[in-house]
Amino acid sequence: MISALVEHKPGVLYKVSNMFWRRGFNIESIAIGTAEQEDLARMTITIKGEEKDAEQFVGQLEKLIDVLKATRLDPEKAVIRELALIKLNAQDPKVRSDIFHYVDVFRGRIVDVSPETATVEIVGTKDKIDAFINLTKSFGVVEVARTGETALIRGPESVRIDE
Repeated sequence: MISALVEHKPGVLYKVSNMFWRRGFNIESIAIGTAEQEDLARMTITIKGEEKDAEQFVGQLEKLIDVLKATRLDPEKAVIRELALIKLNAQDPKVRSDIFHYVDVFRGRIVDVSPETATVEIVGTKDKIDAFINLTKSFGVVEVARTGETALIRGPESVRIDE
């Protein structure tokens, strides 16, 4: 997992993702949004690979002109979250009741209900979201949309540009 502070302007996401593509690596997830400064964005990139590859990517990222700082995150020392919206078949009253119960257990929220479906919001680790989806597959998963993992280092340390 890599956290990068980048300039918040068009084309930066393309340049970053293209760098991974050129090296033959698949990005498992990528999340980007405005950082604490309006002109900056924080990008969290998750890849599968060897430790040395992650360190190499951090160095390559920092060579991109729009990347101000990049750091490899230790999952043990970071707060990591993902958001998922999961639309489930919920026509049967028993199924609907089960879905509502599972949502409570997973500390999720029902964000939309129709006579045929229920849309659930789950926030947590990738494993938590995967567990919820696996548990509810038997009801019929209609659609899933996931944000990808986003993360910050725990405690006072941070990925910031030196001022």
